[in-house]
Amino acid sequence: MANFIDRRLNSKNKSTVNRQRFLRRYKNQIKKSVSDAINQRGVTDIDSGENIIIPKKDLSEPVFHQGGGGVRDKVHPGNDKFATGDRIAKPPNQQGQGGGQGDASDSGEGEDDFTFSISKEEYLNLLFEDLELPNLEKNQLDKLIEYKTVRSGFCAEGVPANIDIVKSLQGSIARRIAMTSSKRRQLKECQQTLSTLCEDKHDHISEERDLKKQITDLESKIAKVPFIDTFDLRFRNFAKQAVPTSKAVMFCLMDVSGSMDQATKEMAKRFYILLYLFLSRTYKNIDVVYIRHHTQAKEVDEHEFFYSQETGGTIASSALELMSEIITKRYNDNQWNIYGAQASDGDNWADDSPHCKYLLESKILPKARYFSYIEITQRAHQTLWQQYQKVMESHSNFAIQHIKEVSDIYPVFRELFKKNTNSAA
Repeated sequence: MANFIDRRLNSKNKSTVNRQRFLRRYKNQIKKSVSDAINQRGVTDIDSGENIIIPKKDLSEPVFHQGGGGVRDKVHPGNDKFATGDRIAKPPNQQGQGGGQGDASDSGEGEDDFTFSISKEEYLNLLFEDLELPNLEKNQLDKLIEYKTVRSGFCAEGVPANIDIVKSLQGSIARRIAMTSSKRRQLKECQQTLSTLCEDKHDHISEERDLKKQITDLESKIAKVPFIDTFDLRFRNFAKQAVPTSKAVMFCLMDVSGSMDQATKEMAKRFYILLYLFLSRTYKNIDVVYIRHHTQAKEVDEHEFFYSQETGGTIASSALELMSEIITKRYNDNQWNIYGAQASDGDNWADDSPHCKYLLESKILPKARYFSYIEITQRAHQTLWQQYQKVMESHSNFAIQHIKEVSDIYPVFRELFKKNTNSAA
């Protein structure tokens, strides 16, 4: 048996089969490098590929080899300078030697770490593995796309109700022509010969008798070819075509007030870019609504959401009110899976925080599948966090997380959108 490997899509001097085998083999080490690398990336380059470094020790494998065997006596030379327990000073660096930037090995020899590049596709696959939008009980993940039946040509098998008469008759005619063409040609020749003999004045009784018998046999064989056969039948074929049905929308709410310094805004942007890449890559037909707020909330496009310099005071409820209005106008919760994510430093008017709690519990969470709040601050939690904690205790579709530094973003993101293995089972 021969095995064929299709490498037409491979770039020059690369083997996709071997590469995928390598990625599967060292998946844990690669995923750790990916999670470490994301903390060092900028906002604009988070969806590009990555150079992955795997320690050489993780690539080494135990091997079996032949031992020396037998009894061997070895004589090692001594020295007249050092005795057991003496401390040997480090030799001075000599010009032209030891000029590298790496760390020296304590055993006098070492190996470089293994570095290789992964593509954007491979990077995002590893980045968003085992993640999903939570709480899709009403519209399961496989029902985000529905299928309609459409015509798709003809096939040789099917139910009687789908028989196409015209196509079947065309096949019948073609079959009968193919099976009887040589016999019809012979029949025509015999008929012409018989007609010539009949016109001849000489007696050709035996020849005419043979020709008539041959003509009869040919006509009988032609008549035995069935008018239509099961081989001729053609059935209308139908295929399933994907059409969007139960759709999802993600609301991204970001605080851009004066208390959000540039570093805090940068971390919020990183979180939302991760969220956007995850949604657009994992799910089809998903709308993303961007809302920026200070004392007033405004729906903006993607570019303005990430790069606008607008700032002001803080009234967090304005964003929640605008989200509720947009849901009422454009997104029927019976037809849409509604999600929300809010990022803030927690700074809010004390009188406004209870109103945020009221809006979440009465207008948003009853319609939303899931709502997450991340607070990006190194200070003590304020009234907004305290009110949201109360909401989390009474609503299973609400979650809050705290981010202190850049390295917390990816772990928090995975915690908010990790796959529920219990429900999957």
